[in-house]
Amino acid sequence: MKVYVAGHRGMVGSAIVRQLSQQKNIQILTRTHKELDLTQQQAVAEFMATEKPDVVILAAAKVGGIHANNTYPAEFIYENLMMECNVIHQAFAAGVKRLLFLGSSCIYPKFAPQPMTEAALLTGVLEATNEPYAVAKIAGIKLCESYNRQYGVDYRSVMPTNLYGPNDNFHPDNSHVVPALIRRFHEAKLAQAPEVVIWGTGTPMREFLHVDDMASASLFVLNLDVATYQANTQPMLSHINVGTGTDITIRDLALTIAKVTEYQGNIIFDSTKPDGTPRKLMDVSRLANMGWTATIALEQGLRDAYRWFIEHVSQGEARL
Repeated sequence: MKVYVAGHRGMVGSAIVRQLSQQKNIQILTRTHKELDLTQQQAVAEFMATEKPDVVILAAAKVGGIHANNTYPAEFIYENLMMECNVIHQAFAAGVKRLLFLGSSCIYPKFAPQPMTEAALLTGVLEATNEPYAVAKIAGIKLCESYNRQYGVDYRSVMPTNLYGPNDNFHPDNSHVVPALIRRFHEAKLAQAPEVVIWGTGTPMREFLHVDDMASASLFVLNLDVATYQANTQPMLSHINVGTGTDITIRDLALTIAKVTEYQGNIIFDSTKPDGTPRKLMDVSRLANMGWTATIALEQGLRDAYRWFIEHVSQGEARL
């Protein structure tokens, strides 16, 4: 079976490739951005027509933090829409019956009731800072649903919570909270800094899922029999949340990362800085009812992420 993984160099795509490579009778198709620009319709059409994959996993996306989303909103909505339209439509044109689209928890309204159920989609105003990205991801869900309804294909969507793990972005300026804290505590340990200052009160709660669990959940949903999938979804509400179903305060997250990195100094929370949304938690009961739950505990996952950072980021920078 030929499986095309779009976005195989990203955090989720690379985790999916690692797990697919352990299975027998699977031929994994990949292309780098230089080899195939997914925003180019003709290039994607020619690739699909030539390779004729049996399954497509769309993990490719233009992603970034708040600063990037605010600075380049046109690029975020345009590039993500184009990638989704091209991959989903050209997969259909090439006869692909099974496809999995990966979205984001930012599809939900800014003030969605907690925990956020799949039914919260399109019930309120989105968070303004990443609205263009969220709109593109919502469009991807609706593309899959529309092709299912009109053409009878089996295109599914999964929406992950906050992800972390190997191949994460540890950039000092635009990384997300877990990689940012791992880097800060590691560098503070090396510098023997007496304290690390973290924005906010530390009281907001967030949910974190290891990327290997996300890859496992993605393949689980992709391989569900049609009857089980359809019994737990609706034609116009077919996406599935993926998370742990539990959250942690930013304070406790910081304390855990300090433990993992063996930082011995003080942790200071600057309450004059903004906290952000008080809570963002996914309702994962739909996925649990179908038989999948996360298995990687947070501290275990953070140790894995820190080990990857040491081996691939910290040592690489030391050699520069």
